[in-house]
Amino acid sequence: MKNEFIFLVEDNSDDVELTLRSLKMHNILNKVVVARDGEEALNFLFAKGVYADRNVQELPIIILLDLKLPKVDGFEVLKSIRADQRTKRIPVVILTSSKEDKDVFNGYDLGVNSYIRKPVDFNQFNEVIKQVGLYWLLLNESPFR
Repeated sequence: MKNEFIFLVEDNSDDVELTLRSLKMHNILNKVVVARDGEEALNFLFAKGVYADRNVQELPIIILLDLKLPKVDGFEVLKSIRADQRTKRIPVVILTSSKEDKDVFNGYDLGVNSYIRKPVDFNQFNEVIKQVGLYWLLLNESPFR
């Protein structure tokens, strides 16, 4: 089996912690790699900058992507992911607090696989992470397995 890790692109430390806690609580034991801004996410995915020595063949099984990121926003990250042969098939789930319809439309226009608004309630957030994990990691047939 390949290295099946989750790539979480999120700048909010509280949301990172909640996501990690929820995954663990639901026995989703995949390694989670966290990028705190869009530039770091792209550098990691494409093995650039401080990640230049990373094996670019090791790709995440899923990317959980926030939209409102420092340096490079989530839409630009998504465009880069979909434009590259190596990464274009990675499932990307936008996980954001944005309630803007234009963000939903833009996400799907750019090729996101799913768009989920982050609930503010911990129990609801926990349930969202559980469902995302169950679907994308267990039920979905990944092109990388």
